[in-house]
Amino acid sequence: MSDTPWPHFSQSELTCQCGCGQMDMDADFMDRLEQLRVTFDKPMTVTSAFRCPNHNAQVSSTGFAGPHVTGKSVDIAVSGQNAFDLLALAYLHNFTGLGISQRGPHNKRFIHLDTIENGPGRPRPTVWSY
Repeated sequence: MSDTPWPHFSQSELTCQCGCGQMDMDADFMDRLEQLRVTFDKPMTVTSAFRCPNHNAQVSSTGFAGPHVTGKSVDIAVSGQNAFDLLALAYLHNFTGLGISQRGPHNKRFIHLDTIENGPGRPRPTVWSY
């Protein structure tokens, strides 16, 4: 049983990894992510979810802002055919940002998913690679 309203995702994997304990995931985003997980019908390991502004500034070029700070994004560990399938389903589930990191060791590969709205300096929908 999950300790969140989303059965396939735990509070520990959604909480900021800096140790601050913050976990402010957007409920609509998480509902969409849960629906994606049910459709995908395979485990989706979250490697990064909510980030406090300070942690985001340390690990991302988006500084004190960015999708992870909004609670509207996650990074999912996935590669190969599963990555292809997840991308196709994410598009169908109306995720607006798809970041693809599929180089290097398979255990380091991931896909970023977000539902950030279109705005200045962040056109959506969009796809990018790391």
